[in-house]
Amino acid sequence: MTGHRVGVVVFDGVKLLDVAGPMEVFAEANRIGGTRYELVAVGEGEVTSSTGLAINVDADFGVDLDTVLVAGGDRLVGRAIEPELVGSVRELAARTPRVCSICTGAFVLAAAGALDGRRATTHWQHARLLAASYPRITVEPDAIWVQDGPVFTSAGVSAGIDLALALVEKDAGGEVARAVARSLVVFLQRPGGQSQFSPSTAHPRPRSDALRAVTDAVVADPGGDHSIARMAATAALSPRHLARLFRAELGMTPARYVEEVRIDAGKRGLEQGLSVADAARAAGFGTSESMRRAFVLRVGVAPRTYQQRFGSATGRAR
Repeated sequence: MTGHRVGVVVFDGVKLLDVAGPMEVFAEANRIGGTRYELVAVGEGEVTSSTGLAINVDADFGVDLDTVLVAGGDRLVGRAIEPELVGSVRELAARTPRVCSICTGAFVLAAAGALDGRRATTHWQHARLLAASYPRITVEPDAIWVQDGPVFTSAGVSAGIDLALALVEKDAGGEVARAVARSLVVFLQRPGGQSQFSPSTAHPRPRSDALRAVTDAVVADPGGDHSIARMAATAALSPRHLARLFRAELGMTPARYVEEVRIDAGKRGLEQGLSVADAARAAGFGTSESMRRAFVLRVGVAPRTYQQRFGSATGRAR
């Protein structure tokens, strides 16, 4: 490949791994794959990362790039992003052939209008906020990375490495990308999506007392009897009225809520070392096959696979 300049946008509080992870992928491709990526940090003045370590800025926003990556940071979420950063990114993105974001960097691209009418993703913790704040974006909360035309967005933090590997594969081919992945000891294509990392019941607390009584009872005893009739009795409501409350306040059916609580309980059991069968019984699934079907559908991986990835690391070292 010919020379290709990649710039990562940095700012005070930028997540260091959002910067270092993707840049290391491109640097490794240069080392072992013969690519010719030129890597630059783009920003203004002195930048201090999320860890307190300083980042040297190589170029201001007037630089010409082939690919721009906007890194993420905690301060980009839930508060206004300074207009100067948004404006600078808007102008840079408009003249750059390939535009990318890492993690919450999607909020900068969104504020700049670069994601309007496109599919995108971000960290699972903030996917709902991105969708609510920018309704012109189709947010895909389970995706590790998303391409929509020349615009790429990645999920949280380390997913920037996944995206960078995909970019290397597009630029230099699969063999180079696989060699880089092997060298960095990462998957070329990470198995599963973000759902395996996120809690299933990350919902706001219900406003109504009746619905709170029901959800509290389910969470307190996932393995209990949570039929629609029993839940309606707890709320002192008709089953139809209860179903309407679930849809209005939580955006789902009562059965779906119970399933999500039980999935979370199953996850905790697996993380603590229970067998799949014991975790299934404790969580209220009844059988391991029932839990397996729910995990594959909602989490994207089987319970045994989930346990291998997220169980206690004690004793794994060899």
